[in-house]
Amino acid sequence: MEDTELIDEECELFEHHRFIVDPGQSLLRIDKFLFNRIESVSRSKIQSAAEAGNILVNNKSVKSNYKVKPNDIISIVMSHPPREIEILPENIQLNIEYEDDDIIVVNKAAGMVVHPGFGNFTGTLLNALMFHFKESGNKEIKPYLVHRIDKDTSGILLVAKNEFSQAKLSKLFFDHKINRKYYALAWGDFDVEEGSIIGNIGRSLKNRKVMSVFPDGEYGKTAITNYKVIERFRYVTLIECILETGRTHQIRAHMKYIGHPLFNDQTYGGNEIIKGTTFTKYKQFVNNCFKIIPRQSLHAKFLGFKHPVTGKYIEFDSELPVDMEEVINKWRKYSIHKGLDEE
Repeated sequence: MEDTELIDEECELFEHHRFIVDPGQSLLRIDKFLFNRIESVSRSKIQSAAEAGNILVNNKSVKSNYKVKPNDIISIVMSHPPREIEILPENIQLNIEYEDDDIIVVNKAAGMVVHPGFGNFTGTLLNALMFHFKESGNKEIKPYLVHRIDKDTSGILLVAKNEFSQAKLSKLFFDHKINRKYYALAWGDFDVEEGSIIGNIGRSLKNRKVMSVFPDGEYGKTAITNYKVIERFRYVTLIECILETGRTHQIRAHMKYIGHPLFNDQTYGGNEIIKGTTFTKYKQFVNNCFKIIPRQSLHAKFLGFKHPVTGKYIEFDSELPVDMEEVINKWRKYSIHKGLDEE
């Protein structure tokens, strides 16, 4: 008997399988048992999961040669990459924050898709990484995703360089042991300095491309976003968001749910003037800001985690991108010099 949970989210890419072994099961190596029961998985991927400590039997980690017994409860976490597409090397500039034999950390530019897919078969982060590895003399190395961020979200992204590291990092995401902080510019002035948004997130029942919040938990998956105010600009607010879960569009959907959509987020209504006056000059000011940052104002600023091989905790903190910094500065000046005069 099997329970399967596939997680294919903005930030987390892994799958969790749980099996209760039949009473009549004969003794069998666990890697062979799982290979026979999980669709489209390689034996090496299962063995990498075992090596990383991602296979549990009755809540205890086991190696790939463990013999499955009747009534065992088996749990395995593995990376769940997007649909396999041939990834060709492309000479695309990358902002690399860190690299060693096992991982690479990049500061992704807004507008770059992470993985090739429908409508975006070239020009992605993985195409750029394939070229980077090839130019570095590592033709055999491939990028292994463990999470991703939206095309129009900028910021820190962690990529594994081998299956073992991918398996280890996938388990860290599964166990919520990755520290992630985002900076966002949201519409409105928050009533509190900090807070938490708790509400299941799932695909909208009306539009499959949009995520909705289901507060009663009748649909979707558990999602928790903690936020605190960094700076107030009267009509918009710069906030820091700390994710406890990694659902698709989590910050964007949660912020719309509480009435503070992200600035210029076209998918969630942030590209309209949500707060402020009816003055023509104000409208022009907002439209000028929209032109500077023609995307949702969201940046993956910070990532901290235990290295998959050394076990040492490492962290990366990035500067805000130019477009977001410029818009924040414009709002800062506007709120100080013009805000009071136009109320």
